[in-house]
Amino acid sequence: MNDFWQPSCSLDALRQRAQLLRTLREFFAARDVLEVQTATLGSRTVTDVAIESLRVRDGAFLQTSPEYQLKRLLAAGAPSLYQLGPVFRAGEAGRLHNPEFTLLEWYRIGFDHLQLMAEVTELVDLVLGSQPIRTLTYKDLVGTLSGDRDVLDLRCADAIAKLGQGRFFITEYPAEQAALARLDAASAEIAARFELVIDGVEIANGYHELGDAAELRQRFQDDRAHRTRTGLYCPELDERFLAAMESGLPDCAGVALGVDRLLMLKLSASSLAEVMPFPVTIA
Repeated sequence: MNDFWQPSCSLDALRQRAQLLRTLREFFAARDVLEVQTATLGSRTVTDVAIESLRVRDGAFLQTSPEYQLKRLLAAGAPSLYQLGPVFRAGEAGRLHNPEFTLLEWYRIGFDHLQLMAEVTELVDLVLGSQPIRTLTYKDLVGTLSGDRDVLDLRCADAIAKLGQGRFFITEYPAEQAALARLDAASAEIAARFELVIDGVEIANGYHELGDAAELRQRFQDDRAHRTRTGLYCPELDERFLAAMESGLPDCAGVALGVDRLLMLKLSASSLAEVMPFPVTIA
């Protein structure tokens, strides 16, 4: 029988996904965090050198994250909020990657990254069951805070893969890898950024958010310079986002969490294909 049209995951996995989505929404409803829905197609995209965007025929971009638009809402006066839905990244396909995936991203006004790490822990414990989370600094993991960015990225990825079973927060990233995080109040060499790794799988990435529009513009320009040097596509700056930051981002912390990976861990699956019905290979 020709079954090439069949979904890659089981019906039970679909039911488990539906339950997980309900659990996540209930988690935020109990904390009075507002669910919003922003555009998945936008005129601008991120400059992050580690992320490649999918561009459609008319020049618009499928969004790699709702981050910029969520922060624009915060700058416009929205309360703590979250979005749960699809995002898109080019060149990502494999056991732990798919060009389209489900992302949970949320922002908590008045939180710093440490308070947000505690809330991430509550959510993960709710979904996967309670288990201790060990905290390692980036320097503990990689051995240094300085060096070529691309080399450090490779060393960090290799070290994460070798962590093995368990839950780990990686903290105190070097300032050069701050992304959109502010620098630590105690040291300008360290970013107020964390990453959660569970059983060798990167699950979440969060920051105490930087609201300084001038500093953000400089970081984006540095990204563009890096992209030009390395032959990557160089997107224009998102001036609407920067204008929102000039208007004023409230003090907040934010985090993005991969829902498909979380479900994969919950079901002890070995790949994303086991928890999503139509990965790119059969969509």
